[in-house]
Amino acid sequence: MPRTVFVWSCIVVFTLVLGALAFLTFPFDCKGKVVHLYARLWGWLILLANGVKVRVRGVGNIDPQRPYIYMCNHMSSFDIFALLAYLPVQFRWLAKVELFRIPILGWAMSTAGYISLDRSERKKAYKSMETAAQKIREGTSVVIFPEGSRSPDGSLQPFMKGGFTLAIKAGVPIVPIAIEGTWKIMPKDTLRIRKGEIGIVIDRPIETRGLTMKDREKLMRQVQERIQTNLAALVKEHPDAA
Repeated sequence: MPRTVFVWSCIVVFTLVLGALAFLTFPFDCKGKVVHLYARLWGWLILLANGVKVRVRGVGNIDPQRPYIYMCNHMSSFDIFALLAYLPVQFRWLAKVELFRIPILGWAMSTAGYISLDRSERKKAYKSMETAAQKIREGTSVVIFPEGSRSPDGSLQPFMKGGFTLAIKAGVPIVPIAIEGTWKIMPKDTLRIRKGEIGIVIDRPIETRGLTMKDREKLMRQVQERIQTNLAALVKEHPDAA
């Protein structure tokens, strides 16, 4: 319990301070690049406050100058902190609209150019995808959790099709990312925070140029298999973190 209180107190303080910096920077940062750097610092500070060790493999598989759609499994809220801190590129989140309603955090996300996904209606979800596709075509990388929400038990859940539709529309490569250890730190449906270690594997990009919607199911299976294989390897290497 003391750890949980301490880390959550740090999250509040870091959010307020960096949110204020984002507010001051916003008039001079129309593309949100500096605000995203604040977000990276925010994630890193939260991991530091909880004493989390992070191991990353595969950074050399990506070109920081190219746009990608990064697809990662989703076990915990700590996935967000880890990806912000250790995915060393400019990217924007495709996140559920509810997060944008959180005071300060939601404003900072909007300022950074993150894209809200409203699943309440098909028309709104489609509009979100079109906005994301346009940003990607303009050179912005996007991070998506294809499971749609956090895993209830730490295992890989079925993927939703929206992200793969987006990838085919945008015509940019998908980079599968596997993340392990975050479920133990903070499982879904709890605010309790534990200490732990996180492993991240950034896989080779999967090309989507020239694909059509007929290829979507095959593309989905390919990404899922890559993530599942890397998750199994991470668990084997560090079973105590799973």
